Amino acid sequence: MRSKNAPSVPFVAGAIFVRSLEGIHEYLLDANGLQILLAPDPTTPVAGIMVTYRVGSRNEAVGYTGATHLLEHLMFKGSENFNKEKGGTVWDLLETKGALVNATTWTDRTNYFEVLSQEHLPTAIALEADRMRNAFIKEEDRRSEMPVVRNEFERGENLPMEALDKQLWALAYEAHPYHHSTIGWRSDIEKVSIERLKQFYDDFYHPDNATVSVVGGFDAEATLAAIVKEFGAHGKAPIAHPVMHTEEPKQEGERRALVKRAGHTNMIALAHKIPAATHADLPALLILALILSDGKTSRLYRALVDSAIATDATTMCYQFRDPSLLISYITLAPRMKHDTVEKRVKKEYASIIEKGVTAPELARAKRSLRAYIAARRDGPYALLASLNEEIAVGDWTRFVTLPQALARVTAKDVQKAAKKYLVDDQSTIGYFIGTDS
Repeated sequence: MRSKNAPSVPFVAGAIFVRSLEGIHEYLLDANGLQILLAPDPTTPVAGIMVTYRVGSRNEAVGYTGATHLLEHLMFKGSENFNKEKGGTVWDLLETKGALVNATTWTDRTNYFEVLSQEHLPTAIALEADRMRNAFIKEEDRRSEMPVVRNEFERGENLPMEALDKQLWALAYEAHPYHHSTIGWRSDIEKVSIERLKQFYDDFYHPDNATVSVVGGFDAEATLAAIVKEFGAHGKAPIAHPVMHTEEPKQEGERRALVKRAGHTNMIALAHKIPAATHADLPALLILALILSDGKTSRLYRALVDSAIATDATTMCYQFRDPSLLISYITLAPRMKHDTVEKRVKKEYASIIEKGVTAPELARAKRSLRAYIAARRDGPYALLASLNEEIAVGDWTRFVTLPQALARVTAKDVQKAAKKYLVDDQSTIGYFIGTDS
């Protein structure tokens, strides 16, 4: 029967209603534990569907880094009911109908999505359900896609910031798989076996390790029924999903990375350990990152760019399932020394630790975050992408609660977070040196 707490929520046999928050309805598929999120919006002319698998590069080990990403590519090569022989590949069925179709892989998740007219939504549901367990993982496809992925790797190697970032994470993490990038190491990309990829698929691509999210213009009851029908054909994983249980050992001193490449670009990056995304300190750290580098009035812009010792300054607060990093990336002005810029960045950190942040800085950062969050939720794909990241870190309701938590952050909270996490012994400093500069 329909939940007393959610009278407007559609009911379909086989789908267990869990809760509703701000128009998002959560279900569990009774047959196999698949999580379902529905966010209908009758004012939107198109619908979006995303399948998020709770597997990413954090689930890889040495020898098959990049496997998650390579497998993502192979998932487009066909499945039992959607393949070239049957005239129904992903591209044939959906892209030719005007659908936006793609997939992405990152540290904590892999996702597959379609944004399309609602009349084609049942086809997208059927396709995603089919390739969840019936995908063709073939050696011939691995051989054809491996050079494509290797080219992605090469493009990253030619970008100073990406090259420096890769070395920074590799040094900051000794044991945890965040040590390697999602693209993987070159030798693993080239040599991982099709057997290893098949095993990875069989380990993680099951309904009880996935979330199906549907947003936009669609009939909620009919869509829920289609999901129950198509995905309900799969059982739970026959054995428990492999658990990544490695915890990063406590860092006991500053670490330094140095990258030298041909070119004229010089950069520094200062990374500090921060807790997982669901930790109570993350809202303050997100605001701290914006105070440091959001716009021309930010701390690092005024200290570095306005004084002509840098051309760009960006601070990123990475929100991951496990403890992560807050990193400031600085592009040096010509002929500027790395250690000079490093000292100026640390001076700004020390100022926040000792004196805190101003009320205008706090208000400006909150306004910026509100605008960013609103933009990330404007349209079906943006909404799916935002939900996807919260699913990845372990709690989709953060989609609702994070804006509320950000609104409660005080100047004192930001200062406390800076004092707690901008610690030298928990830092990794990286220099990128262009040898032609």
